[in-house]
Amino acid sequence: MWKLKAGKQTEAEELARIGDQLQRLSADNRRMFDELNAMQQRSRSLARSVWRIQEDERRRLARELHDGVGQSLTALRHRLDRLPAGSLRDEVIDMLVQVIEDVREMSRLLRPPVLDDLGLEPALRWLGRRVREGGGPEVIVDAVGLADSTLEPELETLLFRVTQEALNNAARHAGASCVSVSGRRLGNRLELTIRDDGVGFDPESLREDPEAAGVGLAGMHDRVELFGGDFAICSAPGQGTTLAIGLALDPPVADEGESR
Repeated sequence: MWKLKAGKQTEAEELARIGDQLQRLSADNRRMFDELNAMQQRSRSLARSVWRIQEDERRRLARELHDGVGQSLTALRHRLDRLPAGSLRDEVIDMLVQVIEDVREMSRLLRPPVLDDLGLEPALRWLGRRVREGGGPEVIVDAVGLADSTLEPELETLLFRVTQEALNNAARHAGASCVSVSGRRLGNRLELTIRDDGVGFDPESLREDPEAAGVGLAGMHDRVELFGGDFAICSAPGQGTTLAIGLALDPPVADEGESR
């Protein structure tokens, strides 16, 4: 009898010991999981800060090119206009006019003023016109749903850069003749869809070989991921390409009067 009780007691103690170990392991796993999440959040925050600094630098350089270099070149052109007419003067003026236009174009590409002055929807329409004027595909923009003054500037910049890269890909690599850009806001979610009628490709090949995606698609995916968004690609050879981006927005803060 005593041996039976001792055996049961030993078994109970062993089970209790194993239970304590499992609890400690579970606590350690939770702690490591929380630490991993915290590290991912810090990494994402750091990456967004770097991206924000890059955009701020683009804005500063664009302003300096337009207001500094551009105005200085324009003043020089006006001074040349006062010189006696001649083939050399006219040739220099023609060259200077082209340089001024190149500087202005560089400034616009670095950071288009329309994005900061008028917002995302007019900026996307401007971008579509620029692509078409540059010999690219026709771009149809239906993004009235994104014409929201409350949208964070960072999100506006994100969607503009993603669209810019997608249009470049459609013009340079896809051989598209038409691209549609549609954006809408559904509650606290933003959706942007970009479709082209180009040559398309097999998305499965990108999953097997991520480097085949190139800098463009990988960069778009990484940028959207920084903001916790969804990035999906739908394509097939000869059937064009569709990019779908989804972003969750922070719910609006209720006014004190509305909350009562």
